[in-house]
Amino acid sequence: MTTLDDAREGMDLSIRAQDDLFGHVNGTWLREYEIPADKASAGAFTVLVDEAEAQVREIIEGAPEGSRIGDLYASFMDTAAVDAAGVEPIKPLVAAVEGLRDVGDLAAFLGEFERIGGHGLFGGYVNTDDKDSSRYIFNLLQGGLGLPDESYYRDEKFAEIREKYVDYLTRLFELGGVAEARTAAETVLAIDTKIALGHWERAETRDRQKTYNLMTLAELRSLAPAFDWDAYVTNLSGAKLAADAVLGEVVVRQPSFFSHLSGVLEETPVEEWRSWLLAHVLRWSAAYLTDDFVETNFDFYGRTLNGTPELRERWKRGVALVEGVVGEEVGETYVARHFPPASKAMMDELVANLLAAYRVSIEALDWMSEETKQRAFTKLEKFTPKIGYPKTFRDYSALVVRRDDLIANVQAASVFETDRQLGKLGGPVDRDEWHMLPQTVNAYYNPGTNEICFPAGILQKPFFSPEATLAENYGGIGAVIGHEIGHGFDDQGSQYDGDGNMENWWTDADRAAFEVKTKALIEQYDGFELRDLPGEKVNGSLTVGENIGDLGGLTIAYKAFLLAQPDATDDDKRSLFLNWSYVWRGKRRPEQLQQLLAVDPHSPAEFRANIVRNLNEFHELFETTESDALWLDPEARVGIW
Repeated sequence: MTTLDDAREGMDLSIRAQDDLFGHVNGTWLREYEIPADKASAGAFTVLVDEAEAQVREIIEGAPEGSRIGDLYASFMDTAAVDAAGVEPIKPLVAAVEGLRDVGDLAAFLGEFERIGGHGLFGGYVNTDDKDSSRYIFNLLQGGLGLPDESYYRDEKFAEIREKYVDYLTRLFELGGVAEARTAAETVLAIDTKIALGHWERAETRDRQKTYNLMTLAELRSLAPAFDWDAYVTNLSGAKLAADAVLGEVVVRQPSFFSHLSGVLEETPVEEWRSWLLAHVLRWSAAYLTDDFVETNFDFYGRTLNGTPELRERWKRGVALVEGVVGEEVGETYVARHFPPASKAMMDELVANLLAAYRVSIEALDWMSEETKQRAFTKLEKFTPKIGYPKTFRDYSALVVRRDDLIANVQAASVFETDRQLGKLGGPVDRDEWHMLPQTVNAYYNPGTNEICFPAGILQKPFFSPEATLAENYGGIGAVIGHEIGHGFDDQGSQYDGDGNMENWWTDADRAAFEVKTKALIEQYDGFELRDLPGEKVNGSLTVGENIGDLGGLTIAYKAFLLAQPDATDDDKRSLFLNWSYVWRGKRRPEQLQQLLAVDPHSPAEFRANIVRNLNEFHELFETTESDALWLDPEARVGIW
């Protein structure tokens, strides 16, 4: 575990903690550290990601010939076979695109294409029903864009990226043997732009009430009559399911997008759709084709959009493929080697302490009524913590891979997962399922099952270590636990009850008081300008859920620490805040930072660390004054939980 003394490597003591805690703890590192050439970002998180990647590589490369893991990895690493195959593996898809007779054929093609891993006009996924968590339901959401967000098609600051997007598509079409490549590329941008006009703005898509629109298949057909939903479902399911079985009842996340899309389908000639679909086929397959395709794809999505100079080594990309296909099979070995039972026991105690601290904190709230508090306690009692790894690892026995056919393996893996997801419909909800791999360096809260999940991958230093002080563990993983629990009480998660159903358990007055606080946090973050992108500011509305998570997570982690160590000294308490800032040590290339400002619901690292400006405890321990940059007048400090 990185102790406070160890963390002084990379600190900048010329920057006062009272002015910039993030800079104080990380300033020298930020100035001197060079992001590796194959990365768009680096920091405390990526150190753990790299460690997990190396550990997983050992597992994968040690897998024998004839095993799913070994044969899948070998098919990716066999560059001679990839070169020999050329574009032959995707010719059936190219021929299918060229054979489209009219827009009516498009839906059938997209069903087939999405079944094998491609992306189409919109997104679709199976999840628990927001208003009936005892069942699964299919969800439809806006999509269809080649650029990260609808703002990239309308904002003048992205004009150069749009030009480079056309250059990229032109090169991709040339590699695919398209005669008038530039014209085809411009057609793709034109269709993308029309589709983007129907997209909801990113912050608006967070609204759980607006995006819950339960429809029948008949209503969906009426909403988007130009799209053949029957043909789409038939091909998506491999002719196993009728449209009623998948879309009989469906949640449409952005209804106006689908009505807009129907209009785009009607007004756009099939010849133009062929170019658009061919671009999607080439883009989807590029990572699995010859080096010229791989490099062309990386040049735009890696260099242009993320600022990453070099493509990752092939073994790293192969590891990522295997994890994406049979990740839990790899994870079972990973936890056996790298996650001791003692760590799981310590995490059980930490989670229990964080839940207890939330209860104490809620009990003391002066803005919430007793009626709503009792319902909050009920929700807390029903939280399900998942720590380290799932009870039962996924069964991949139905997935057959070939050692000598990469594209076939990629397609088979997607078919396997598509069938697994569609197979959930009509069946009981599996509340033991995990939505992250054990080796993932992250955590999540799922409102539909009211669960918090902490994979083994993140349960390492500097977040957590059996050898760390309590202050360090509470400033690291304790705040992460508090953050994920806090999502159950953020502006959207608080709309779900303890069983995972979207239900209003608040009094009107309490909800209004809560919204006053969230609005203040939005306004606070709207004013933050990035040190690495002068003139660019945080989107407070887009990031408010994560900011509430950070604020509540750190607040409750501090209280839980005092419950666990009531005799803590002021140095211990300061150590907690310093380790909180240390875990956010990180830097990003400007191109990626620009992209994330538009699409990421998380604030940049500096503002996550410096959320301490809202905690009275920080101001008391570090003896801030009105002349300090992190000073906030007490009445301006946002305290929610």
